Amino acid sequence: MSMPGGFEMVIIVLVILLLFGAKRIPELARGIGQGINEFRKASDDIKKEIDKGKEGVEESTRYEEKKSTEKETTEQKNN
Repeated sequence: MSMPGGFEMVIIVLVILLLFGAKRIPELARGIGQGINEFRKASDDIKKEIDKGKEGVEESTRYEEKKSTEKETTEQKNN
């Protein structure tokens, strides 16, 4: 199925005008825009939380590696 052409788009716009009226279309567009902004904001928040989690895992991994290295060094000094 292909994208609607020029004539089909005109018909779609006319149907929307008949269903909602010229006064309600700006309200609908504003509501859709606010919804998209909220979705983007939530998406960014989720990405930030995932990045924080990754940093925490990397930090704990570095801590464990450092702890392991210190333990090996101490064992070699004792032998």
